[in-house]
Amino acid sequence: MLTKSYDYIIAGAGCAGLSLLMRMMQDAFFSQKRILVVDASGKTRNDRTWCFWEKEPDIFESIVLHSWNKLDFFSETYAAELSIQPYTYKMIQGLTFYNYVKSEAKHHPNVSWLQEKIQGFTKPATDDAGNLLSGIVLSDRSIYADYVFNSIQFEPIRSKPHQYYLQQHFKGWTIQTKEPFFDSGKATFMDFRVSQEHGTTFMYMLPTSATTALVEYTLFTKDLLPSESYDRALKEYIAEYLHIPEYEIIHEEFGIIPMTNALLPQTNGGIVYIGIAGGQVKASSGYAFRFIQKKTAAIVDALKNGRAVSVKAGFPDVKGLLYDSTLLHILYHQKMKGSAIFSRIFKHNQASDVLAFLDNESSLFTDLKIMSSVPTAVFLPVALRELSLMQKRRN
Repeated sequence: MLTKSYDYIIAGAGCAGLSLLMRMMQDAFFSQKRILVVDASGKTRNDRTWCFWEKEPDIFESIVLHSWNKLDFFSETYAAELSIQPYTYKMIQGLTFYNYVKSEAKHHPNVSWLQEKIQGFTKPATDDAGNLLSGIVLSDRSIYADYVFNSIQFEPIRSKPHQYYLQQHFKGWTIQTKEPFFDSGKATFMDFRVSQEHGTTFMYMLPTSATTALVEYTLFTKDLLPSESYDRALKEYIAEYLHIPEYEIIHEEFGIIPMTNALLPQTNGGIVYIGIAGGQVKASSGYAFRFIQKKTAAIVDALKNGRAVSVKAGFPDVKGLLYDSTLLHILYHQKMKGSAIFSRIFKHNQASDVLAFLDNESSLFTDLKIMSSVPTAVFLPVALRELSLMQKRRN
């Protein structure tokens, strides 16, 4: 007889999976729900850093390592200190995030953990009462639940005709100096003064004290670089632009984030895709943390109110996809340099409007103002083409 072992299975204990778990644990509705979290990793390494902006504190405010209200922007044609109010730019370290959620889960006996590799998913099935169940496949058994929330990317994203795929790849060093070099009240959001030979390339620098900062080398390109290229670029930037002669590297991180307008799966029966696997990465910027928070909050709200977990894109999502597809098209086909695009956008608009635009939360008036900042002859034909393609896909 087919029976469920849990109400919810969270497949993948990364940002999306643990954000969903945290929101469930903070709501009394889920206190009697049996929840299983499955991941092949024990999440014991500080493997990444999440940066994001928000107007109001959310559920992870207590573990924000540092925050900034002023950001520097640099390019060969434009430089400015950006005031981002009412937003605050924030940083959370991966290991702090993992430990915070795991520590909270110790107070919730309805939450179970399993460190094991998921092989795939079962086909949708029904129990003897006719209830639809979904499940995960492990090496020696399958486990069923009402819903499986999956953030694991089992297969690489493959571009189809009229879809674009770039990789945001980055190498970061947290450096420490003996003498005070940094202004911890201001971060460098984008510095395009580095070589653009590979494509859209910039540095960002996030100081957490007068002697400590994360310096990260970031690219939007089709291909990765040889490993030594990232280190060389970081060394050159620290010497040439930060003018720091001596420092200690106390932490390193490397990551790859897909930037694509490919339509990723949203649901398959009771399987709901979240995180990168569910397309919650802003395709034109690579930012994901806030999109993940909005998605997981919506899932919790739907479940507790007895609604189906909605995957229908709203108007802000549709217009965001259009803007993303347009920019990806231009960057993919190298019709205009990314450094020039971002320079024009930040030069001619309030920084808070640009951040709202990147969050898919700007008004149409703001959208038009931002779009007027870039060359119409380059962007308008591409935007019309992408709009036509989107309409064909929906019909």
